[in-house]
Amino acid sequence: MKKLINDVAHVVPDMLAGLAALHPTLSLLQGKNIVLRADARAAAERGEVALISGGGAGHEPAHGGYVGAGMLSAAVAGEVFTSPSTDAVLDAIRAVAGKAGVLLIVKNYTGDRLNFGLAAEIARAEGIPVEMVVVADDVALAANGDHAGRRGLAGTVLVHKIAGAAAACSATLQQVAQVARDAAAALGTMGVALTPCIVPAAGKPGFTLGEGEIEWGLGIHGEAGVERGRLVTADDVAARLLDQIIGDLQLQADEHVLLLVNNLGGTPASELDIVAGAALAHLARRRIKVERAWAGTFLSALEMAGISLTLLRVDGQRLALLDAVTEAPAWPATNGHVADAAHVTVATNAAAPSATSATEGTRMAPDATLRHVIDAVCACLEQAESVLTDMDQKVGDGDLGISMARAAQGIREDIAEWPSEQDPAAVLRAMSATVRRVVGGTSGPLYAILLMRAAATLETQQRIDAAAWAAAFAEAVKGVMELGGAKAGDRTMIDALGPASAALQAALASGARLGAALEATAAAAAEGAQATASMTPRRGRSSYIGQRALGHADPGAHAVALWLASIRDALNA
Repeated sequence: MKKLINDVAHVVPDMLAGLAALHPTLSLLQGKNIVLRADARAAAERGEVALISGGGAGHEPAHGGYVGAGMLSAAVAGEVFTSPSTDAVLDAIRAVAGKAGVLLIVKNYTGDRLNFGLAAEIARAEGIPVEMVVVADDVALAANGDHAGRRGLAGTVLVHKIAGAAAACSATLQQVAQVARDAAAALGTMGVALTPCIVPAAGKPGFTLGEGEIEWGLGIHGEAGVERGRLVTADDVAARLLDQIIGDLQLQADEHVLLLVNNLGGTPASELDIVAGAALAHLARRRIKVERAWAGTFLSALEMAGISLTLLRVDGQRLALLDAVTEAPAWPATNGHVADAAHVTVATNAAAPSATSATEGTRMAPDATLRHVIDAVCACLEQAESVLTDMDQKVGDGDLGISMARAAQGIREDIAEWPSEQDPAAVLRAMSATVRRVVGGTSGPLYAILLMRAAATLETQQRIDAAAWAAAFAEAVKGVMELGGAKAGDRTMIDALGPASAALQAALASGARLGAALEATAAAAAEGAQATASMTPRRGRSSYIGQRALGHADPGAHAVALWLASIRDALNA
């Protein structure tokens, strides 16, 4: 892997520091991977609705490049291709919120929806008006297919622009949100890739392509597409992508649209121009009027060679918002007008609370049994990083091993300040806060809710024994299912958690000793995880590749089996 970076662990902060240094209109929230308008506080005091977007890094110039007057108030960056944590989003909300409220513009990925959604709930509880708009403009996936939902792609940038212009015109939060939702509903995007990309932390491509192969209908996280085909001409690429979008939006002759030709990262400008020309010509043949068109790098997937095309229905009002002035550095300086055919030959608010910290004398003892178990789980997850990364690269975006190792590291750093094992519910709440703070993506909120639900159940138990822990485990699994929306058979971590919880309760009910009950629990989790290899994915990133995931066990379920086995070993030692 050859990349112009300093340290894999500091790619995101180094990148944002450079962006802010180049643009005086931008600021960084101290100690956070959050880009702000330098005048964000003044805008909030004027009564302007604040707009926040974000997601994993690796999509530059999104999202930090779209921060500025007339567009976003803040952008929250997660690690590469990993959604930012709930607390990071909450930090951004607190930093830019005023009486007019905050609109979150979120791309339709599970991790982004969970983290932005949970942050919105917490902010509302603090009295901050918050609305959330989810963009799902990917027409490569069926609107009601058996998958985790259509992804948010490059069309999201147009929603940023339209909503930002509305906010700058003093529209209310409800008005800005409605303008954004209407724009999101009028969008369609589809992409094609010629090469994979390399996530810095993974160090190798997420998939491989032959010399004459391309991937149709891929997302923006280095994952494979919905179909692999032979390399075709730029004219054929443009025609297939546009026909798919036109059909999905049910565009008719003489309708008016905006065209966005987006570079996925490694496509030369010459090829972008070729595709743009082909797209404009194809739309002209379909008698669809292009009112505005831009070609460039708007939302990338690192260095992936390829493009996506976006069409947006426009009318006079929407065009006025698109034409409005913005200071966002990545918005194109050109006005987007298309040549006539005759001229064409072809500062921050209060910081988020940290993990629960115990007072002196009531902290977790170094030799406590619960600490021994937690240390064993952390060691297990750290040792499994490469295995989980490899598994996740085959069916997802390769970030699970990194996320699990990051959780283990955060727990090790915080555990000495946690409450005593005499209050296990408080320990689990502290662990949940740590995981929520340090882990983004899908794993962070799911494990955070698992620990929160377990803690809440333990608090209701008169006696903390094996039966109490089994009840807490069962409620924790329900919490994950409710927040994540997965059920048994969807090929997720639930397929290991569910059987494990049932096995634990059944073993204890039959009178089995703790050691035997734990053995049954770990075995059920391992069997459940292995069974996912024959399941068609219906949730998570694997759902985007459908049948191509068969034969590979779900990495999230495998991780569950690993840490449950480590608990068994620690308590039976």
